[in-house]
Amino acid sequence: MSDTAVSGAAGPGPEGPAEPGGFQVHLDVFEGPFDLLLALIAQHKLDITEIALSRVTDEFIGYIRDLAGGWDLDQASYFLVVAATLVDLKAARLLPAGEVDDEEDLALLEARDLLFARLLQYRAYKEVAGLLAGRIAAEGRRYPRQVPMEPRFAEVLPEVLIGIGAAEFAAVAARVLAPREPPRVSTTHLHVPRTSVREQAEILLARLRSLHRATFRQLVADCAGTYEVVARFLAVLELYRDGQISLDQAAPLGDLIVTWIDHGDAHHLDVEEYDG
Repeated sequence: MSDTAVSGAAGPGPEGPAEPGGFQVHLDVFEGPFDLLLALIAQHKLDITEIALSRVTDEFIGYIRDLAGGWDLDQASYFLVVAATLVDLKAARLLPAGEVDDEEDLALLEARDLLFARLLQYRAYKEVAGLLAGRIAAEGRRYPRQVPMEPRFAEVLPEVLIGIGAAEFAAVAARVLAPREPPRVSTTHLHVPRTSVREQAEILLARLRSLHRATFRQLVADCAGTYEVVARFLAVLELYRDGQISLDQAAPLGDLIVTWIDHGDAHHLDVEEYDG
């Protein structure tokens, strides 16, 4: 395939000027760094069919030979990847367009697109690596302050006052280093304690006979749990219904005053039990 003669050379592209000593391409339609050639083709600013890839390959082989053994393997690998992508792109442009009926042809086109995507990804990683290298080089020129603090600033520092001494530190250490008590699994939820309203009514009567008057808060102060508080409250209602106590509450939500009514003779305790 012959080159199409176009006067002039392509100017600097989006990637800027080439690195000193980098591979340069000299064609009739383009003259400049190899990376810029790929960028112009990717942006459809240069027709791939006008590029003589054989000349580009010959120039790169000559460029490698001129390095006299000092060539870079990464640069050679990069050229091979780019050259293979350009060959695929040029072959696809030169072939007649039409519907793709053969699955093998479709697989080749998909492989070409994947190769081009990987090439763009490689260039992106290369740019990021250059950016990180620049940052690392810039940060490498920073050094921490090695001189002591100036006296005028040192005098401003507040005095450190520690309110505990060696004995307190020893106590803290002893508490921290003391053997831990092994964990225990409570089984109280497996055996729920039970009580009866009659039992709680007898407790209330015995206490009210000695106190005569008390608040409900005082009468449940010794309860072992919520279940006893509930049973004792039901006992209060039963005793009130039986006429053995009176109830008084001075204000809404205030303390409930329980007063024992002395009948003078033994009174039969008739308490209704509640299931559960």
